[in-house]
Amino acid sequence: MKKITVLFCLHFCLLAQAQEYSSANIHSHNDYAGKLPFYEAYSNETGVIEADVFLVKNDLIVAHTSKEINPDNSLRNLYLEPLALKLKTLGGKAYKSDKPLILMIDIKSDADTTLKLIAEQLRMYPDLISNKNLKVVISGNRPLPSKWNEYPSFIYFDGRLNENYSQQELSRVEMISEDLHQITVWNGKGVLTQPDSEKIQAIIKKVHDQNKKIRFWATQDNVNTWMTLMNLHVDFIGTDNVPALTQFIKTLKNNFYQNTEFYEAYTPKNTPGFKNKRPKNIILLIGDGMGLTQIYAGYTANKGKLNMFNIPTQGFSVTAASDSYITDSAAGATAMATGHKTNNRFISVDEKGKPIESITQQLAKKNYKTAIISAGNITDATPAAFYAHQPERSFNEAIAEDFLSNLSDILIGGGTNEFKSRKDGKNLAEALQKKGYTFSDKFSSLDTIKNNRFVVLENASVVSMKDGRGDFLAKSLSKATTTFSKSKNPFFIMAEGAQIDYGGHSNNVEYVVRELLDFDRVVGQAMEFADKNQETLLIVTADHETGGLSLIDGSIEKGYIHGSFSTNDHTSVTVPVFAYGPGAQNFSGVYQNTAIYTKIMELLSAK
Repeated sequence: MKKITVLFCLHFCLLAQAQEYSSANIHSHNDYAGKLPFYEAYSNETGVIEADVFLVKNDLIVAHTSKEINPDNSLRNLYLEPLALKLKTLGGKAYKSDKPLILMIDIKSDADTTLKLIAEQLRMYPDLISNKNLKVVISGNRPLPSKWNEYPSFIYFDGRLNENYSQQELSRVEMISEDLHQITVWNGKGVLTQPDSEKIQAIIKKVHDQNKKIRFWATQDNVNTWMTLMNLHVDFIGTDNVPALTQFIKTLKNNFYQNTEFYEAYTPKNTPGFKNKRPKNIILLIGDGMGLTQIYAGYTANKGKLNMFNIPTQGFSVTAASDSYITDSAAGATAMATGHKTNNRFISVDEKGKPIESITQQLAKKNYKTAIISAGNITDATPAAFYAHQPERSFNEAIAEDFLSNLSDILIGGGTNEFKSRKDGKNLAEALQKKGYTFSDKFSSLDTIKNNRFVVLENASVVSMKDGRGDFLAKSLSKATTTFSKSKNPFFIMAEGAQIDYGGHSNNVEYVVRELLDFDRVVGQAMEFADKNQETLLIVTADHETGGLSLIDGSIEKGYIHGSFSTNDHTSVTVPVFAYGPGAQNFSGVYQNTAIYTKIMELLSAK
């Protein structure tokens, strides 16, 4: 148990500790070997910039080995002159942000003679050696600690674990460094062994107890290594890829989420009544941008509980558009709403722009009650595909006007302006009222509406879960099912968890996970309705995945996630399909997204 606890703490501590890291914790290793020595590291406000030097003909030449010596690459040309100019430009600051800077000079030649020349050259730059924001630290071949007091006070040293220092010597130590390979054979993949982890933690504690910072060299240069070192509270993370590590640290906050609100997943009854029956009603729940990784992130954040994972029938949907390997929401939703592939940006029209009758239109003709719900703008691509026909998804006002010719009974979401404050001056709210709808721009009025045909649109009600949307989606679905249950007519409801997609586009794990969990609560609500109603088929799927999310750390025990995004746009991966209720078995397997429409219509037409 102790071993498990220690390992867990290492990972969980990253949640708090890693977010305290900044570029000041980056050690630009072998900086001179990059395309832009000094400048690349400096532009990223790196905490430590390292230069290896050889004493050659009374000059200091920057190189890693003697074979690489080039007289033009002097310490003064590559580092001291540019650094002095930067300090002068910034009025003495090392960086605009006021972060400190360490210039580490790693001596490759004789320690004493080389260091004497280093001190001599540094004296030529009084603004450098007197600057409180800059320290020069000597590493590599160093004089014996007992001789450090022979060198100017502006010279500091890189300490070692196996050296014992007097108090005076310790005062000259800026950090303590060690070869990680001398401690562990870990290659940067997977996790450290328990003994190695405890050994490294003890070393770090010893260094920190001396009020010194620690770094390790010979570390792998990858995300897993960076994370592990941060988990361990290592002060300086070495890298040969400063931009990548800088970006990783910058995105740590957005890539972490610790959940604090947990819920029990609904246990489906799997009643025998579903067997060999066909559905009367359909509830189609679309998690926009929801791939399997987003779902598993929700499962992790909710401590291993998720309504979707309790649905026994699963499949996969292939999402490509007619004109693109990667679909957008317009083409993806059109495929599910009409059974036809189309071009990206097209709303329920074919590749030539010809309108295709949607599932809501077809079912309304058969006396189905239909509802379209979104936790975003109701004129956005996904909900629009279920009632509108436009060759361009950005034609929001035209999309809104298309609803006047659609026979759907309920419309709930955001998008007030597209109906009431239009550029063309039309008031679609009044037009809808004349057609017998109740129209409200206040979501709070939902429970007071008695009419069985209504439109409720309020932009303020569809903010993100982070910003306080609350149970908008759950209340909307409940209102729709309650309203339709008063009629003997069959019904079709499409409800969209729109903002899982927004979180993916924003590359924000918290945004994604909170939206996913809100959507999953609605899935549980729909499952419970299906069990009680016995005639309703629930289908849960997505139009596409957004963000290329991968999970690089997490804890089911504590409910936290560390993710990484590969893009801020959609990806081409297949998306899951879950089905529960009569006819659910038809949705297992792998198929095109158009098959979701086809399977629904086949089940309903065979009744």
